[in-house]
Amino acid sequence: VQLVESGGGLVQPGGSLRLSCLASGFNFKSSVMSWFRQAPGTKREWVAAITSVGGGTDYTDSVKGRFTISRDNAERLVYLQMNNLKPEDTGVYYCKAGPLRSDGRAYWGQGTQVTVSS
Repeated sequence: VQLVESGGGLVQPGGSLRLSCLASGFNFKSSVMSWFRQAPGTKREWVAAITSVGGGTDYTDSVKGRFTISRDNAERLVYLQMNNLKPEDTGVYYCKAGPLRSDGRAYWGQGTQVTVSS
């Protein structure tokens, strides 16, 4: 299983970024995919999730109306579109797969840094 995030960077408050996560090594279409983030000195927190069937989505309250999670099953990609970014959105963003049906485990990418600052 491999998850590779990309798309992070430095952006001013009010700006936008789109994160991508390229997945391989497992049945992507059947797996719930999630985004988490971790700011310095804090615990990793859940941000958004998208189901395997139907593409149902859910978000933590602080990003509702600003972030959108989506997936492209053909390309094995999951996205996080982030609009109206705030300084408190700063952190390392991680893609998570699963827990997978195949082994009951969850897998993580290496993370991509998002910094919101003027």
